[in-house]
Amino acid sequence: MTLRPHATATGAAHDAMPAQPGAPARESLDGAPARAVRDLRGGGPGPSELVFAPGDVVVVSGLPGSGKSTLITRAVQGRAVDSQDTRDRWAARMPRLLPYALYRPLVRAAHYLGLRRSLRSGGSVVVHDCGTQSWVRRWLARDAVRRGRALHLVLLDVTPAVAREGQRERGRGVSGYAFARHRRAVGRLLRDAEGGLLLPGCASAVLLDREAAGRIERITFTGG
Repeated sequence: MTLRPHATATGAAHDAMPAQPGAPARESLDGAPARAVRDLRGGGPGPSELVFAPGDVVVVSGLPGSGKSTLITRAVQGRAVDSQDTRDRWAARMPRLLPYALYRPLVRAAHYLGLRRSLRSGGSVVVHDCGTQSWVRRWLARDAVRRGRALHLVLLDVTPAVAREGQRERGRGVSGYAFARHRRAVGRLLRDAEGGLLLPGCASAVLLDREAAGRIERITFTGG
């Protein structure tokens, strides 16, 4: 089978896994085979809806500026936990001249407490993941297994240039050092997923480039 090379979040070209032939408008991962990988990158038809089982956890990860928040805001039908929402709420209460670095630990604590409450509710949840905090994904996977549910990854694969442009568009950039950390972490996530190496408790991964992500209109939890 001939595979189409494309640029990844690390900036290097490689042979992609083939896109799913004849992709339906509704891509169901309800009861997906363990450790399944859906690669929807590389053009061609793709689903407009990702469907997961009720009670499962979906983690959306990718470079800063890759479109994670945009995808979640547009497509998620149900509970979503985004650290940027927590930061925005705290920023609205803080003096405008107070540097974010001074209250960042409080924002992070509030975010993880909110995520813990969402998990304890037992409902389905979509989590915005920065990519560099691997312990968060391990925590989410263990919690899903404990509840008899599954974790799913949705990985956005865009080039560093596209991600930087996305940061400029939203008016929130990251430092060169932080961006390099994100590139390494997201690059590892993508390489592992391409090789079928998903962490224990993770049932599936969906790989999206910018075009495929733009087609996703709904992320829902039905069936089961």
